[in-house]
Amino acid sequence: MRFPEDLNDWHAQIDEPIIDPAREITDPHHHLWPERLGSSYELADLWADTGSGHNVTKTVFIECGAGYTRGDPDPMAPIAESHYVQAIAQEAAMTPQKAQIAAIIAHADLRLPPDTLNAVLDAHQSASPLFRGIRHAGAWDAEREKFMFPGQPVPRLYLDPDFQRGVAALGERGLTYDTWHFHPQNGEFVTLARACPDTTIILDHFGTPIGTHRFAGQREARFADWQREMQEIARCPNVVAKLGGLAMPMNGFGWDGRATPPASDEIVEAQAHYYHHMIDIFGPERCMFESNFPVDKLSVGYVPYWNAMKKIAARYDAPAQDALFRGTADRVYAL
Repeated sequence: MRFPEDLNDWHAQIDEPIIDPAREITDPHHHLWPERLGSSYELADLWADTGSGHNVTKTVFIECGAGYTRGDPDPMAPIAESHYVQAIAQEAAMTPQKAQIAAIIAHADLRLPPDTLNAVLDAHQSASPLFRGIRHAGAWDAEREKFMFPGQPVPRLYLDPDFQRGVAALGERGLTYDTWHFHPQNGEFVTLARACPDTTIILDHFGTPIGTHRFAGQREARFADWQREMQEIARCPNVVAKLGGLAMPMNGFGWDGRATPPASDEIVEAQAHYYHHMIDIFGPERCMFESNFPVDKLSVGYVPYWNAMKKIAARYDAPAQDALFRGTADRVYAL
């Protein structure tokens, strides 16, 4: 697995003209970290990607355990990540012609007692005016470490009454909840969404239809099951779909192990049916394209990815395209 020192050379093999270069884009899902897996991805790296030709004007940082040790029992530990990103956002603001970090989705343990959780949320708000919500991922599987890096997930987190209370508390404060889980958990996610109808919940990465290890070779065979699962989720009006993250190695497209990365046409051919299904059932006003960089950078380049999104979006009218590339993200995250 390349990450990320030689990724830029690998991606340089694909040279595509920018489609619709004036199209304004808000990238609502990226990470930053000073060190992870022997690598770093900070402002210069982000700007190298966002400045590679597409008109990306705003971005949303999504928590990833940067600036603190994930698993630290101190409930205030994640506040360090908000301080870390706020400092980078302030640095970015000094060069306004480049993409600006316009929002921070931080982390908190949503199972905390109400008084403690409120203190953590207050601290995030004090750390940055960009704070918009929380991601406390529920991505659990008994064999998780076979298809992705180790984590500290909790089984059946979405069904925990304390967790549901915490998600509901976010809505009471006008904050959003970003979620991430694996496809076998889609049913539990529906239960969570129905239990917290007044909280705007952002479903990340299509519910992560895994295509490796025990799921290898099954992704397309179970596409109809995935469609039905997404239709059930779409019936929850408080859920918004974030469309991206399908190029993570665990999804099984195999691009991360190739001699050359995919061009935009190959991305469209392999994945467009996932995007169109989500747009059809949620509507463009409840969908937003996302890069999930630098995680998806293991498999796809920034230029081909956004070219692929523009090709996928070509069948929709102008207002729908604006929603997919910018409008939904700007509204949901109050940018």
